[in-house]
Amino acid sequence: MRRNLVLIRLPMLALGTTMMMLGSAAAQTPEIRYSNPATMAKPTGYTHVVEVNGPGRTIYIAGQLGYDRAGKQGADFREQATLVYENLKAAIESVGGKMENIVKLNAFLTDIRAQLPIYREVRDKFVNVAAPPASTTLEVPKLAREGALLEVEAIAVLPAR
Repeated sequence: MRRNLVLIRLPMLALGTTMMMLGSAAAQTPEIRYSNPATMAKPTGYTHVVEVNGPGRTIYIAGQLGYDRAGKQGADFREQATLVYENLKAAIESVGGKMENIVKLNAFLTDIRAQLPIYREVRDKFVNVAAPPASTTLEVPKLAREGALLEVEAIAVLPAR
């Protein structure tokens, strides 16, 4: 009997935890809080912790590359980065969201030292710099498509439908 209760409680616990993590997003609302704990170094261009509290929809956006709608790859890093963020914007808008709804970004660059300043400049034209999403940026040796210089994936939180 005790074993059956555990089997029932674990999925309920997982569901409850998931529901607590969801919420409607916009910069610094009662449902979403952006914070940089005083016990950690202040980050540049991102937030250490984004807390989501309440019912809502979590949107996962696959890694976007620097291609336009016709499938043409951007000529250089700046153009590819701009196309990546235009694609992220189109993806979030397709489900009724805005760029401000993005709470987490994962970026993969092929030459982080040369590309990071340009990446940040382009990113900051699309995200809310007053309450930027939590972010991770990594250097990778190569991406899935030949000539791709970066890939960015995102997680967004929107109000329930």
